[in-house]
Amino acid sequence: MSASECARFEQKLAFFAAPSLLGIKCASLLSLRKAEFQLSKHIEIFNTRAQVKGLRLKVLCECKNRYLVLIYQEAALRRQLAKPTVQAILRRYGSAAEMTLESLLERLSGRIRQCVQFPHEIGLFLDYPTEDVQGFIENQGENYVLCGYWKVYGNAEKAKHTFASYDKCRKFLCNKLNQGYDISVSYTHLTLP
Repeated sequence: MSASECARFEQKLAFFAAPSLLGIKCASLLSLRKAEFQLSKHIEIFNTRAQVKGLRLKVLCECKNRYLVLIYQEAALRRQLAKPTVQAILRRYGSAAEMTLESLLERLSGRIRQCVQFPHEIGLFLDYPTEDVQGFIENQGENYVLCGYWKVYGNAEKAKHTFASYDKCRKFLCNKLNQGYDISVSYTHLTLP
């Protein structure tokens, strides 16, 4: 891996996963071009360095040209998926309450590969409010009250605040990279000011 490839990988992480890296969102998705990255090596390095902070990278699926990668905080994602309202929706898509986090991620990965449409329950893994995931499913993506990081069907004001927090995380981490900060070495020290 070249230094420029490592820098590009960090830029992708900072831009698309800053809220998860900084601990305010349980998971984020990245779509990465295969030709751009030796992804298995990046995942190995990331998972080793970020383990102390409970962060993980996992490939959910791959196609001919791209990887779909989940970056997640293990403890936060477990708590999110254990919520009764989340469990109720997941059960409708074949998940069971006693499934481990790894089993739930494998189930999601399989659904992504098998479904004609992207599985809507992925929003639950990405920390979207259950009312918004349910609203998206019931309205087939239409009739939302706000569109930002996701389509909002419930509390628009709360969502605007969350979107602003995510933007702040992105700006903070991207600025750190521009100042020469190496986020891959310092996962344990990443915090918003």
